Amino acid sequence: MQATEVSMKEVTQAVWNKRPLVISGPCSAETEEQVVETAVRLHKTGKVDMLRAGIWKPRTRPGSFEGVGTKGLPWMQKAKQLTGLPITVEVATGKQVEDALHFGVDVLWIGARTTVNPFSVQEVADALRGVDVPVLIKNPINPDLELWIGAVERVAKAGIKQIGLIHRGFSSYGNSEYRNAPMWHLAIEMKRRNPGMMLINDPSHICGRRDILQEVAQEAIDLDYDGLIIESHITPDQAWSDAKQQITPEALGDMLSAISWRKEDVASEEYHAAMEKMRQQINHLDDELLQILSQRMKVSEKIGRYKKDNNITILQTNRWNAVLERAYIKGEKLGLSKEFITKYFDAIHMESIAHQNKIMND
Repeated sequence: MQATEVSMKEVTQAVWNKRPLVISGPCSAETEEQVVETAVRLHKTGKVDMLRAGIWKPRTRPGSFEGVGTKGLPWMQKAKQLTGLPITVEVATGKQVEDALHFGVDVLWIGARTTVNPFSVQEVADALRGVDVPVLIKNPINPDLELWIGAVERVAKAGIKQIGLIHRGFSSYGNSEYRNAPMWHLAIEMKRRNPGMMLINDPSHICGRRDILQEVAQEAIDLDYDGLIIESHITPDQAWSDAKQQITPEALGDMLSAISWRKEDVASEEYHAAMEKMRQQINHLDDELLQILSQRMKVSEKIGRYKKDNNITILQTNRWNAVLERAYIKGEKLGLSKEFITKYFDAIHMESIAHQNKIMND
């Protein structure tokens, strides 16, 4: 291996370990000039650690721009040579893995449309056997945590040691505020199950528009994400794909400067003592909540017995609507959002139904 290859491996390793990690570049590689100029201007911000560009673009419908393909990889190579920054591209087939590695791509990522298909993930994993390259894995387009975990397991079984996660949001019916609903709880659960694995946020694909990028990026940092991957283009409005969610390199630099970068911990006895006291309070309140919920289920069981004795259905819609309406009014006065009340009471309702159903069929 040549010295330059060794040094680039070291640079990539250092970048992979950096926190926060910032990856940026155009949604799609369009021309050599566009890729190179974007890379140079991103490098000038001093805030970008790795360059990205879409070489192959899986599109929903035929006829859409599906990427320039392999001919765009030398453009990425040139961008790396000019900036000294590692490069990363999305791969979805074994052939794409081979081509990307042949042209010196430093980090690969598996996209959401690939993660959703175990056969495709396995093809990529097979092509990675015997290769020493970091791999990032986006969440699947649908909110299925097991598919995400399965993709990680397949890549790990191929021998890849450095695996990271990208949270890019999930498709959801009726979602309007975001292009892809964040569903933060799923990403948090994924991190809980993989505590040592890097998790970075993709505000571009969550938002679908540039005006709320900073808001989502800040929320991710507040939730202790390890970094961000954000799309940038020298002329965003003229981009061949996803124009509305891309920003100029200079706008990206300003946005990153405006983010409040949080720390997971601080060396302060006073802070830790105060946090421990409040956490104990939380523990006590949680214990009380569980006790109250247990008591509520016992009352639900009594109701279930009366319903069974009188041959009454478990679900009574009018009563449930009244419970929710009462909770909304009470919750608003207590500073609880309607969204939270709905999710919380839906969970309680389903548990109550399960208890009553058991009694009905005993």
